[in-house]
Amino acid sequence: MVVTFYCAVFVRTSILPFFYAGFPAGMPFRGLFDIWWVLVVWVFFFYYEGLYTKRFSFWDEIRVLWKVSFFSTVGVFTIVSIGKLSDEMSRTVVALMGTISLLSLPLIRMVAKKVLRRLGFLKRRVLILGAGKTGKLIVRALKKEPNYGYEIKGFLDDDPGKLGSEIEGVKIHKGTDRAATYINRCGIDDLVIAMPGAGKERLQGLINGLQHKVDRILFVPDIFGIAVLGTNLQHFFHEEAFAFEMKNNLASPFNIFIKRSFDILMSIVLLPVLFFPMALISFLIRIGSPGRAIFSQERVGRKGTTFRCYKFRTMFEDAEARLEGLLQDDPEVNNKWQQYWKLNDDPRVTKIGRFLRTTSLDELPQILNVLRGEMSFVGPRPVTQDEIDRHYREMAELCFSVLPGITGLWQVSGRSNTSYDYRIALDSWYVRNWNLWLDIVILFKTVKIVIKREGAY
Repeated sequence: MVVTFYCAVFVRTSILPFFYAGFPAGMPFRGLFDIWWVLVVWVFFFYYEGLYTKRFSFWDEIRVLWKVSFFSTVGVFTIVSIGKLSDEMSRTVVALMGTISLLSLPLIRMVAKKVLRRLGFLKRRVLILGAGKTGKLIVRALKKEPNYGYEIKGFLDDDPGKLGSEIEGVKIHKGTDRAATYINRCGIDDLVIAMPGAGKERLQGLINGLQHKVDRILFVPDIFGIAVLGTNLQHFFHEEAFAFEMKNNLASPFNIFIKRSFDILMSIVLLPVLFFPMALISFLIRIGSPGRAIFSQERVGRKGTTFRCYKFRTMFEDAEARLEGLLQDDPEVNNKWQQYWKLNDDPRVTKIGRFLRTTSLDELPQILNVLRGEMSFVGPRPVTQDEIDRHYREMAELCFSVLPGITGLWQVSGRSNTSYDYRIALDSWYVRNWNLWLDIVILFKTVKIVIKREGAY
């Protein structure tokens, strides 16, 4: 916070005066010793949001940090206004501090935590019970989230055939009934129970017998694909029962309004920035091959309505004839087409088209679809009716209950390297779990993947 404060003061005293005469240069500002209460406000919200006690995934921690930035800035503004302390604390510095903190807080905090983990701090030793399919899934999930600081010490499993083997470099040991011994011997902090098929009595015995020996137990039930973001746990005290409360977020008119407002705001901001790059791309396309720079295809939108989806042309004019000939001549290529609906080294694609596809710049004209209310920036992949009939079946109603998106979960989860069924699973997961922060995270990840050109062709 000290770094953030003095960065804000530097911008106010040394940068803003060059752009606006209303900000006089060289004004003296009080040091943090004189306005110590500002740090108290920020630290209070850090504590209130659990940033000193809870463990978050990378993107969840950024979301909470941004939330802290907003409420801390509002809190300081309120104190300055009510207490008439503008002589002690500049409102411009308050605003700059909040703005700069959106970058400085995640950056400094993530780097500091990474250094501390390398020094052996902030780590939690984890033991996983169950080395089956669920156990494999959990170990991969934990390794993809280093921000949790979990150090997986091993698996315990009752299958003698798995003894001594490894999953993702983690060794499997014998006997879940020896869990207490391993917990004491290895100093285990957290226990993950990934044995959904073990039976009710067996699971109850494990949880009740080991709960007091570790700080936390994470139980993984055998229910995948349901909504998890925003899911609440409802308990019924007298019956010792509980239930998962899962809301249909995108059924709420207010949430639909928020998502649509976000799309319009993003479009208004991006269109002036992208106008000249789009004009240049159009020029290069028409030089490279005859035909229009932008073409449209019929796609299925929300609730089965159809619309014309715009894209930069990346293929030759006789693309369909070239494809039919290729599929007839090469059965292997035909099989791949049926599985992915895309081809490596597609002969239909022009030189500039190949570049546009690997960078995803061919989809820029879809901003016009967003403005027209036919698409969203983030959503399920826009598809043809033929694709729905072939692949989606009973999942079509769920996936197309919302507007299709320029980008989505499948684009940030392997893109063209994923199978078609996996794309559908990701789209359905997105619809079940939507919130605005999820859209923001997907947009950030899309930028990263496009820059690295991961999984595109």
